[in-house]
Amino acid sequence: MVTKKERTTFIVNTLETLYPNPPIPLDHKDAYTLLIAVLLSAQCTDVRVNQVTPALFKLADNPYTMATIPVEDIRAIIKPCGLSPKKSQAISDLSKILIEKHNGMVPNTFTDLEALPGVGHKTASVVMSQAFGFPAFPVDTHIHRLAARWKLSSGKSVEQTEKDLKKIFAEDLWNKLHLQIIYYGRAYCPAKAHNLDKCIICSKIDRK
Repeated sequence: MVTKKERTTFIVNTLETLYPNPPIPLDHKDAYTLLIAVLLSAQCTDVRVNQVTPALFKLADNPYTMATIPVEDIRAIIKPCGLSPKKSQAISDLSKILIEKHNGMVPNTFTDLEALPGVGHKTASVVMSQAFGFPAFPVDTHIHRLAARWKLSSGKSVEQTEKDLKKIFAEDLWNKLHLQIIYYGRAYCPAKAHNLDKCIICSKIDRK
């Protein structure tokens, strides 16, 4: 039986070999555009978000401009991302709050980020890690699934899985590791049509 430590070491080494420098999957130029892109990615693919944001950011790529855009105009652009009524209102509202409370800047604390409309813990974690370099381990449904498949967590929620992964992996690995797991899941370990022979990690570790 492979121990959790051995499994963890193998996973880290494999991911580091495959993805030594994983790029941030959402196109952005600063903390604000990253925040908006991550907000749009809820229940939407990164590919679709990257198709939508160029038109949105051409219209407004900062809170001062975005706050002047009618919500209906924002919604018309982001509609392909789904949940457009809530997302467009959140984008408008949070832009105004950034101006009123944060001098037009995206705050760099979990408390302030999670207080913004449409921003939950996962979105805040992505912004904290990718925009500000703060150690965080954003867990989406894909990482939640792989953590269970790799016997790293039996958490029933993404919140519990995040806590479990933070205990297992060194803090200095978190920011890169969550991206590496996402890329690996897409390429080798999908939810459907999972081919054990082609999944480097699953084929080597004991999942019985």
